[in-house]
Amino acid sequence: MISFIARYFSSLWELLTAPFRLIWRGIERLFPPRDCTIMDTKDGDVITYQQSSFWRFTKFCLFITMTIWAAWSTYVYVYHRPLLQKRTQQLEEIRSRHNRQMTDLKVYLKKYNDLARELNITDDKLSKTQKTSDSETENLLNTKSKIIGELDFLQTRISEMMEDENYTPEFDKLSEISLEFELVRNENDTIKQKHQQIMESAIEMSEADTQIVEAVSKITKENIEDLRSQLKKINSSISKLGLSEADLIAQANHYSNQFIGGTYMPIKISKNANSKYQKIAQDIEKWHGLSRLTKILPIGAPVETKTITSPFGVREDPFTKTKKQHKGIDFAGKIGTELYAVAPGRVISAGERSGYGTTVEIDHGLGFTTLYAHLSKIMVSRGDWVRPGTIIGLGGSSGRSTGPHLHYEIRYKGTPFNPTNFVKD
Repeated sequence: MISFIARYFSSLWELLTAPFRLIWRGIERLFPPRDCTIMDTKDGDVITYQQSSFWRFTKFCLFITMTIWAAWSTYVYVYHRPLLQKRTQQLEEIRSRHNRQMTDLKVYLKKYNDLARELNITDDKLSKTQKTSDSETENLLNTKSKIIGELDFLQTRISEMMEDENYTPEFDKLSEISLEFELVRNENDTIKQKHQQIMESAIEMSEADTQIVEAVSKITKENIEDLRSQLKKINSSISKLGLSEADLIAQANHYSNQFIGGTYMPIKISKNANSKYQKIAQDIEKWHGLSRLTKILPIGAPVETKTITSPFGVREDPFTKTKKQHKGIDFAGKIGTELYAVAPGRVISAGERSGYGTTVEIDHGLGFTTLYAHLSKIMVSRGDWVRPGTIIGLGGSSGRSTGPHLHYEIRYKGTPFNPTNFVKD
């Protein structure tokens, strides 16, 4: 035995605590640590924190305890109400029967006392028979016999009443029911008090719930309107791409990267729940999606000097002097002008491209990419993740260019579209 312990356990303490460690490992498997993401502040910053196995197991235990307590309280309250009514009815029936029996007993006792008094009077008269006639004496004797017969009858009735099997146990049964009635009534009073406390707590919770719902609704509404105003200038461009706000919100909530955060998990509300909760859940999801869109979409100018020298659309080609589609917009700038990423994303191309010269292309997600052309120098590499404001290269005049400038394109699923609304303030 000692060798077995020494073989598998380094100390006696490790042996004693082994079962507890085994149990805890089981708990950790059932309730592994979980990362949670919440949104905080008016700007919609994402905060990630981890719920430990101990915290998740504690919440589970508290939930099970509250559920059992609520179920037990409900069962006791529902069960004892009909029991109390039944016991009350039985008690009333027994009391009524007992009262009738006691009334009969009082009548019999009164009659018995009256007859006993008459018997005494008759005996007194018989003791004086020498002063009465024979007929009077006979009448007195007949009266005495009648009184004695009635007394015997009453005595028999009283004896039967007191010794009747159906009567005597009624006193014991009455006392037992009375005791049970008191116990049930006391317990019912206690349950009523607890029920009243629960109802008061429910009212307070309902009032607090109403205030919270109103506050959250107001905050979400204000933030949604604020975010919509930020995206208002690109609405027409988005519409021309065949996209709607609802489509973009749904895509943004399912999109994830190291700068935006993980996929948004919507709040699940039962269909049977109050519609106000469903509305809040929808507004929070919309708020979260709009907040992500303001970070994902390439909104803003890629250079500090925002002078546009050539717009998007058909123009005269500077080399062939023929009409040709210009797929982006040109910003004025000198060689060496710093060029910035306008939104977080990943560099998918960094190098030479026919006609464009030295280029950098960044994938921002949701199908949107930005392309910087005619650079003099590249400051990033293919596969790099960049933040808004990251210098991705320097302006130049490489490729098919007549002078230093930045050719800037925004593409949706590979097709360039007019980026003017995206770069204007």
